[in-house]
Amino acid sequence: MSIELLRHAVAIPSVSYHEAEVAKYLAEYMSKNGFQNAHVDPSGSAVGERGHGPLTVVLLGHIDTVPGDIQVRIEDGKLYGRGSVDAKGSFCTFVSAVQQLPDSALEKARFVCIGATEEEAPTSRGARHAVTQYQPNYIFIGEPSAWDAITLGYKGRLICKAEITKDNFHTAGEGTSASDDIVEFCNRVKKWAKDRDEAHGATGAFNTISVMVQSIHGDADGMQQVARASVGLRLPPGLHPTAAQQQIFEQRLPGMHLQFVGHEVPYRGEKDTPISRALRLAIRELGGTPKFKVKTGTSDMNVVAPHWDAPMVAYGPGDSGLDHTPFEHLELAEYEKAIEVLKRALIKLVGA
Repeated sequence: MSIELLRHAVAIPSVSYHEAEVAKYLAEYMSKNGFQNAHVDPSGSAVGERGHGPLTVVLLGHIDTVPGDIQVRIEDGKLYGRGSVDAKGSFCTFVSAVQQLPDSALEKARFVCIGATEEEAPTSRGARHAVTQYQPNYIFIGEPSAWDAITLGYKGRLICKAEITKDNFHTAGEGTSASDDIVEFCNRVKKWAKDRDEAHGATGAFNTISVMVQSIHGDADGMQQVARASVGLRLPPGLHPTAAQQQIFEQRLPGMHLQFVGHEVPYRGEKDTPISRALRLAIRELGGTPKFKVKTGTSDMNVVAPHWDAPMVAYGPGDSGLDHTPFEHLELAEYEKAIEVLKRALIKLVGA
């Protein structure tokens, strides 16, 4: 049943902003399989609950995908399709594990599965709505980590859009062009990041600032020159997006306009929490050696962390290196093992 759930969910296209059909399918599946109050919420997310105990455990995974048409098929024990890894596989793991929980666990806690919308978009609509509806004691975020690994954190994010307009002049004249200035600004941001990392003694991809020029363009109409750039930054723990914004603003050149979007706060949880202990025990029971990971991207973990002060990890089957690729697929044996790990971990977590 769990494999059919995944296959059907992956077969329904759900590029960000177009999740309605898959949300309806998932809500109906939960309604037919032991979940109470299964519905599509105002954000378009699929929501279902099981249990009536005093604790609240939220399992939030996104059901939108990036574009890309991959033929949905099962070959050699692998399910191919867009979203199989990122991240319908994780959400279906959540639903299947909660579906299998015994009455003893349901008496201890309320388990809320949220198939969130627009995680792959800057809006993160589903997660932002969820933080207004629940105050969980424990939080699982659905993202691929592999069945035997636990993700503790994600870097923050900030996107800077720069633009400068200058009067046109002959290329043999003195001065800098608009494109010169936009390139200089990008170089200044890179130098600022490097200097800050060195000043803080920061090393390693997770603890340093990553800067990438996402796009750069210059044009002229004979009267004026216009140059634009988009610079993406991944921020380490300890650097809030607003602080980074203020420092980057100081790098601008005269006449340059900056716009900042995509503010996401970095997050890293503790290794030794009730959630991580329960997962470690369950992974060992199935013959695995638990691993901890931190990710240099962002997820809905960054969105909910400022609002939910409770133990939180990201968990889900699959190789995140396959995210957004033409070869995205999930090993079905790993998927089923992750379901069993999560079921056992949830039972341990609530003391059932």
